[in-house]
Amino acid sequence: MKNILLLLFIALIGSSFTPSSEMKWYSFEEGYKLAKKQNKIMLVDVYTDWCGWCKRMDKDTYAKTEIMSLIDKDFIAIKFNPELSEVYTFEGKKYTGAELASVLSKNQLSGYPTTIFYQPNSKKTNVLGGYYDANRFKGVLENISKEMLVKK
Repeated sequence: MKNILLLLFIALIGSSFTPSSEMKWYSFEEGYKLAKKQNKIMLVDVYTDWCGWCKRMDKDTYAKTEIMSLIDKDFIAIKFNPELSEVYTFEGKKYTGAELASVLSKNQLSGYPTTIFYQPNSKKTNVLGGYYDANRFKGVLENISKEMLVKK
C-alpha cells in the first residue's frame, strides 16, 4: 500500500512539471508592460471573432509545441481583437481598438489575421498579413528574433 501511495505521489508531482499544452496569451496592456520589462518582442495576433483564417491559425500554428517554444523564448504573445469596444493606452495615448491596430501596424493592416511584431524598447515594428502555417511561421519567428531583439 505504501508503494502505491508513493507512486501516486510521484506521478502527481511529476505531472505538475509537465509543460503547458496551451500558449499563454496576454491582454494588450499587460503584454506591453511585460515585453518592455523583459526586453521581449510583442507578438500581437490581430484577429476577429468571425475570421475563419484566424481560427485556423490558432489551431494549425499557435497550437504547435515548437511554435509555442519559440514564442516563449523571445516574444510576449498578445491576442488583440480591434473590434471590441475598449479603450487602450499605448505610449501615453488612448486609442480605440481600430485606432490602436492602425497605429501599431503603421497603417499596414489589410485584413485578418495580421501579426504585428513590436519591440517596445527599440520601437521597431514588423507587420505580417495573412495566415501562416507552422512551418512558414517558424522561419518568420526566427528571423524576427534576430532582426528585432534589443541586446542589453
